[in-house]
Amino acid sequence: MSVMTREIISVLLLLAVLAALYTGEFLLLAVYALRKIKHKNTNRLLTRKPALLLHALALIGILCFLYARFIEPYWLEVKTITITTPKLTHSAIRIIQISDLHCDNKLRTEEKLVQIINSLHPDIIVFTGDSLNTASALPLFRQTMHNLDAKIAKLAVRGNFEARYWKKLDLFTGTGFEPLDADTVQLHNNGDTIYVTGLDCGNNLSPDSLLAALDPNCFSIFLYHKPDLIEDVNTARVDLYLCGHTHGGQVALPFYGALITLSKHGKKYEAGLYKVKNTLLYVNRGIGLERRPAPQVRFFARPEITLFEIQPASNPKL
Repeated sequence: MSVMTREIISVLLLLAVLAALYTGEFLLLAVYALRKIKHKNTNRLLTRKPALLLHALALIGILCFLYARFIEPYWLEVKTITITTPKLTHSAIRIIQISDLHCDNKLRTEEKLVQIINSLHPDIIVFTGDSLNTASALPLFRQTMHNLDAKIAKLAVRGNFEARYWKKLDLFTGTGFEPLDADTVQLHNNGDTIYVTGLDCGNNLSPDSLLAALDPNCFSIFLYHKPDLIEDVNTARVDLYLCGHTHGGQVALPFYGALITLSKHGKKYEAGLYKVKNTLLYVNRGIGLERRPAPQVRFFARPEITLFEIQPASNPKL
């Protein structure tokens, strides 16, 4: 069974459970109303234990939907990941990753995003793709990215939305972000050198051909929109692989996690930090929402800003 088939089945099962729940609640209320109209004995129809359980589950479902629609999409979370490496010898560096803004015409979290990130005083900001849900939101995206401050560099790669819908849009002019596609930049921080390599989603170039020339003694970061390449890269050359795309499922269930990831690895790398051989993979849950007709909700998958505090092995103060 393919990954996509399993994810479709998981979504259909959830929808079937919800449909059964609310169909049962509707039928119970309809029977009660019909009996009342006909002046028949309702005989505690709505207050028996099974009925009370059904009411409670239906109410919980409504409350969960309201939370997922009106609270969680606006509730930004800052995740801090500390990485210690012998490849830095002079000072620590602060890197912020954002992903999957999916800007719409309506302002959502963009202003708060800028306030939070700038208050963290990052050295480097990286964006791992999926900028817009609609071309008319381009000014909002550009303004948001322009307002982000970084001491050393702002770097970006394009995601699958750019590859599919926005190939002709000039996304980054005036934002201060340098787009990377099959490119590597060297960044210098107090005597340390850091490599950042980026590859656009849809570019079929082998990442190993980009990474082969990197100095293995320098800390190396690879930017790609999806986690799909993590098992293909030469992990000896990549210390940190940063991506997004999955939204953490956008809807996740307790004890199960993401219902759907749209990644070839499925739930294997659905969100968060993973160690794959010698490489750390981080899958960011993103900021925005998949465009309609996808549900405009987040549930147990809060929008995320990730701060990486990368420290020398001697662990100096930041």
